This record gives sequence, structure tokens and C-alpha cells, in this order.
Amino acid sequence: VQVEESGGGMVQSGGSLRLSCVVSGGIFASAAVGWYRPAPGNKRELVASIASDGTTYYADSVKGRFTISRDIGKSTVYLQMNSLKPEDTAVYRCNHMADPYNPDFDTWGQGTQVTVSS
Repeated sequence: VQVEESGGGMVQSGGSLRLSCVVSGGIFASAAVGWYRPAPGNKRELVASIASDGTTYYADSVKGRFTISRDIGKSTVYLQMNSLKPEDTAVYRCNHMADPYNPDFDTWGQGTQVTVSS
């Protein structure tokens, strides 16, 4: 399985970006996919995820601003980010979870940089 992110860039506060996560080599429809960014304390914050049944999750910090979606035919997950804030600045990484209960089956992308200026 390979995961590749794209779509990052630099925008002003209030702007929008759409990130893409293309998954190749896996069974896309049966996997969960999540977008993560670094969090204080050398941790990772799950920003948004979409399960194999289409159920979505959002961190409180992005609810109402970010939308996760997927195109099964293109094996791609999108993260539409609106009303961006400087605190959204981070490297966003995509994680393909072939088994959401077993991290041994996770595949991470390299990440895409999002920079929001005030």
C-alpha cells in the first residue's frame, strides 16, 4: 500500500485549501482513512477520519470548518479546509488504516505542508 498527499500550500487566514490523499495498492473501500497533524507534547492529533462505512469524525477544533470525503473510484480521500486559522498551520499526514483496530496495518504518507498567515 502506498499513500500520497497533495494540496498543501500557503493561504491567508480565512482562506481555503483542499488536501488529497491517494491510496494505491490497497483495498480502499474497506479501509478507514484519517488526516492527522502534530499536537503539543510530541503527539498526533486526529483531525478527521472516514470509516469504511462512510462514518466521519472531526476534532472539535475543526468541526464546522473542515469536511472529509472520499471518491472510492479514485481511491482518494479529500479534506476540504475552510475558514483556515493560523493555528491550523501544520504538516498534514494521511493514514490508511487497513484494520482500524491494529496499527500494524497502518500506512502513512509523507505529509503536505499547510501554512496559514494572519
